Amino acid sequence: MRCLKIFAPAATAAMMLVSCEKELDIKYRDIDPIPVIEGALTTGGATVALTMTTPMDEPMDRTRLTDAAVELADLTSGEIVTLTPDTNGDYVSDIPGVPGHDYRLTVSRAGAVYTSECRMLPAPEIAGMEFNWIKMPYDHVAVLQVLIADDPATTGDCYWVRVYRNGEMYRWTYVRDNLAEDGYIAEVIMTSRRDVDEVLVDGDVVSATVTRISRAMYDYLEAISSDSNGPSMFAGDFCLGYFTAGGMSGRSVVFRPADIPEYK
Repeated sequence: MRCLKIFAPAATAAMMLVSCEKELDIKYRDIDPIPVIEGALTTGGATVALTMTTPMDEPMDRTRLTDAAVELADLTSGEIVTLTPDTNGDYVSDIPGVPGHDYRLTVSRAGAVYTSECRMLPAPEIAGMEFNWIKMPYDHVAVLQVLIADDPATTGDCYWVRVYRNGEMYRWTYVRDNLAEDGYIAEVIMTSRRDVDEVLVDGDVVSATVTRISRAMYDYLEAISSDSNGPSMFAGDFCLGYFTAGGMSGRSVVFRPADIPEYK
């Protein structure tokens, strides 16, 4: 397996993080709830979650809406699939997406119609994944390194990296091919500290998935990570959310703190 390495800028940036506190008197006004559509198509099928925004002074409400009509059209083949709610309230279909095909997601609810189009991108290759300890000023931190194979013949490739702990969402990030070196992107995700009780414990199964995404989806992830609603990805009536179509690759590793090498 190709040897993984941490790029110095990533480690340096992490050490330069500082925090400060300032009391802010924020005034905001109530607005009507806005629909949120989160749709994803992979080679395993399609999943679409419908929710509504929550007022800022109320607890987050992730209750799924199941009173909509949801269709996924393969614009390349002409096939149209109707998605139906599963036991979790998500609209699903097991019809796989085909790389290179163009798709349109249409959601109709309460007289409103929302549409979004996306081309299905091929699955990337995860060339390696492992933990390393890195020395920080305050402690040692276990850094998960995910090595993504990137075609140097193309430019503008974007990827969505999601990390799970024992099957539950743990971290996510996004990366572009401007960080590629010799055909690989080494993405690093900081996890547990050595001397402080953190989420990861000995024996945890840590999994990572990598999905190739469009630049529009990359911009959306970049925006919401900065507490913004992000660019609009749907036409028609106004809503928030995204629709992405891309192949997904995955890999897992068992977290064994005593066996993790230290990055030199």
